[in-house]
Amino acid sequence: MFAARREHIVQLIAPALAAGSWVVSERFTDATYAYQGAGRGMARDRIAALERWVHGGLQPDLTLVFDAPVEVALARLAKDRGDRFEFESKAFFERVRAAYLERAAAEPRRMRVIQSGRSLKEVKKDVEDIVSTIC
Repeated sequence: MFAARREHIVQLIAPALAAGSWVVSERFTDATYAYQGAGRGMARDRIAALERWVHGGLQPDLTLVFDAPVEVALARLAKDRGDRFEFESKAFFERVRAAYLERAAAEPRRMRVIQSGRSLKEVKKDVEDIVSTIC
């Protein structure tokens, strides 16, 4: 996982940033802390050490956390099973969600929580409002 991320940083992210482009990723370092850390029990200090080595100090400027109650998220996932994490237990997803919310509370300027249990129109407006502040 970290080798693939390093390759992605070197080949795509760093050159795009150097060219002045925006880079949008579905998952990055915060997902590692949530899924591998809280979800799978990997020690935070181990993730942090790997992160420092692989990322070379690169961190997202903004992370949007789309939060919904686990029951809502699982109902949505039941419609489209395509990721191995989607087969995990409710307890797993509760730990993952808690980790995201904990990180967001610790870094409120970088991580913004969007309540995604609402309508698509409401969620879209929140995203537009947040992103417009950095344009």
